[in-house]
Amino acid sequence: MEETHFTEKQKKIVSMLKHKKLKRINLLEGSVRSGKTWISLLVWAMWIANRPEDGNYLMCAKTLTSLRRNCLEPLVDILGSANFSYSIPAKEGRLFKHRIYLEGAADARSEGKIRGLTLDGAYCDELTLFAEEFFSMLLSRLSRPGAKLIATTNPDSPSHWLYQDYIKRSEDLDMLIESYTIDDNDTLDPKYVAALKNEYTGVFYDRYILGLWRQAEGLVYPMFDAEKHTVKSVDTSKPGQWYISIDYGTLNPCAMGLWWFDGINAVQVSEYYHDGRKTRRQLTDEEYYSALEELAGKRQIRNVIVDPSAASFIACIRKHGRLSVRGADNRVLDGIRLTGSLLASEKIKIAAECENTIREFGLYCWDENSTGMDKVIKENDHAMDQTRYFAMTVMRRHIRGLATPVMEDQEDV
Repeated sequence: MEETHFTEKQKKIVSMLKHKKLKRINLLEGSVRSGKTWISLLVWAMWIANRPEDGNYLMCAKTLTSLRRNCLEPLVDILGSANFSYSIPAKEGRLFKHRIYLEGAADARSEGKIRGLTLDGAYCDELTLFAEEFFSMLLSRLSRPGAKLIATTNPDSPSHWLYQDYIKRSEDLDMLIESYTIDDNDTLDPKYVAALKNEYTGVFYDRYILGLWRQAEGLVYPMFDAEKHTVKSVDTSKPGQWYISIDYGTLNPCAMGLWWFDGINAVQVSEYYHDGRKTRRQLTDEEYYSALEELAGKRQIRNVIVDPSAASFIACIRKHGRLSVRGADNRVLDGIRLTGSLLASEKIKIAAECENTIREFGLYCWDENSTGMDKVIKENDHAMDQTRYFAMTVMRRHIRGLATPVMEDQEDV
């Protein structure tokens, strides 16, 4: 392995490994891009190298897809393919001469995947995304003498099970906690760091930049400013494409947004909003399709973005054959993070005539009574949902320079 620069925080955890000061549970937590994942992988590999070759070892993340992206591919880069290789279909890797099991921990059912295993060591990526049942079972499987767990996570809500049951009780447990911030990582380009700090806002800034465990409360988009984010006219003369994003509802409101996107900046030019409860009239798919056609007008629409759960309406659009429809990327927290970043960088604007969208930006709130995970109040959220669908499905794939990463992976692999 070629000579590598270590930050001071990274040197500390390596020194603790060298002097046998690691605990049974070792958690590296803190901000994004702080260097914690890279050094945790290196420490994991160095620890494994001195363990029995016939032991049982496990690496896990929320999904196998995120495990591959966040851990397995970087570990190949760190060690070289001669020292580490893996097969996702086989759900196994080979680290030096040690066999490594690979698993996902997406939900409570996942704990059945490791039930019965006797483990010498385990590595967990993004621990706050794990099902609590999986983690509890994992700890019970680490029963061999000297067995250790090495894990990473970004902060979450202080009501999260990891914070309440483990971090707050760390002094009563055989547990090491090392906290990292982005400013600990002096290998990053200062311009990138500045961009990342500007793109995170609100509770996500506290968590992913400052590395603090914070409750999501108040408005979801406190950075929305009508003076900065609304426009009276839209210039569509320069190159760009039209999209329509839809949060479909029957009794609940149905919100459609007509978007103009030039590859960097987007403007919601017009909207359609029907509330079946207020009007006491539930519309059919065909009636909603007529509204969609009217919103599209004679424009060449690149895609209509619809929540995949609206299967009947998607089928209706396809039946008519005019408009190309695709399922939305409907990840909630990632979509909120991304939309907030796009608002903070003023890459999203809303035409002043889109009164329902503007109204919902001022009403869309976190559920402060939720426990264990971030949730939004399911009111005043329909225009917000279609905005999020557009940001995640269209803008995220085009704006490569945006520093803010999408952190959650809901693919069930």
